[in-house]
Amino acid sequence: MARLDLSTAQVAVLDDQAHTARALWNLLHEYCTFRQGRFPTVKECDTAIRQARREIDWMGRLPAQAAQAVLRTYRQAWANFFNPAHPAGRPTFKSRSRTRPAVDVPQARDLNITRVNRRWGAVSLPKVGRVRFRWTMDLPGVTRGGPAGRITGARLVKEADGWQIVFRTERQVPAPAAHPGGRVGVDRGVTVALALSDGTMREHGPWLRDGEKERLRRLEKTSARQRRARSPGRPASRRLARTYDRIARLRATAKRRAVDWQHQTTTELARAFGVVVVEDLTITNMVRSATGTIEHPGRNVRQKAGLNRAITGQAWGRTITLLEYKTRDRGGLVVKVPAPGTSQTCHRCGHRDPASRDGTRFSCVNPACGWAGHADTNAAINIRNAAGTAVSGRGDLGAARSAKRQPPHAA
Repeated sequence: MARLDLSTAQVAVLDDQAHTARALWNLLHEYCTFRQGRFPTVKECDTAIRQARREIDWMGRLPAQAAQAVLRTYRQAWANFFNPAHPAGRPTFKSRSRTRPAVDVPQARDLNITRVNRRWGAVSLPKVGRVRFRWTMDLPGVTRGGPAGRITGARLVKEADGWQIVFRTERQVPAPAAHPGGRVGVDRGVTVALALSDGTMREHGPWLRDGEKERLRRLEKTSARQRRARSPGRPASRRLARTYDRIARLRATAKRRAVDWQHQTTTELARAFGVVVVEDLTITNMVRSATGTIEHPGRNVRQKAGLNRAITGQAWGRTITLLEYKTRDRGGLVVKVPAPGTSQTCHRCGHRDPASRDGTRFSCVNPACGWAGHADTNAAINIRNAAGTAVSGRGDLGAARSAKRQPPHAA
């Protein structure tokens, strides 16, 4: 994903295209779900789109190729919904306020990508013109001596800090050889981001600096005051919209820094280890609210809300998603094991007692053992030793079988 350097007029053009694409999706959804009889075919939908472009003036703001991309995406959404193995839900209407603006450029022949200098490249966009973008990585078929392959299209996405471009590429990647690295257990936490079974840890500082935190706090107070001044049922004022934009830009900054740290850390782990063992966590259940009901109110609601924010800020699921494809590309494997008991069990003697853990300190209460050390390191060792009871594995099948055959062992 690379940032586009757009003028004010070009931003307005892309905004119009994105709103038109969203409206076209809604029109397609209405055409397909509210008509009588069978579900329309692709040809019938295409004919309806062409007729709409002739009869509705503002439909012409969206390039014809981008309109066809909306149709393909909509049909694929229904195919995913009817696929029992796919987790996608039923396609619905897209709201203006809750939909991320996006425009597809499905064909790469008119992009005319060139490199301007070390930091910038240039690309041609339909109805927008020649635009510079931030050069962040080598592109196949464009960079001399770069990766072999070709660019098949692009997608324009509007984030909180402006429009970004994502290039779709096609490359032939040979099957990776088996990873020669060893096995490691990884425990995800809040106090320590990632604790490894080899005794090392991967930590990070706050995603926002002190000044940025203070600015975010002031903006949130300002937005609360502006919301109180708004009459019920009235749309947000321009001042409130500007405040929301500033808050979104700060949160986007924090997310970029978090994703950057996750990419660097997961790349390091994927290069160093052949088998990475993690807990099979149901994160959505872990971050549920403790408010309860009127009849049965919850306890420690504010503390649980703070813990939920901390877990969400760590983005544990994204860390494992990045780690899975990076280890797979390098011939490694990510194994998920059952989570219960890993933080309360001594890895040396196997004695399990909640009293053994006190915050980040683990002291085995078994008189015959008495091991003491960091609680997250102990949990990571238990996770690594539980690889023989894996519930799932992503990566090389041969590595998965060998990992499951290996018996648990103590550090």
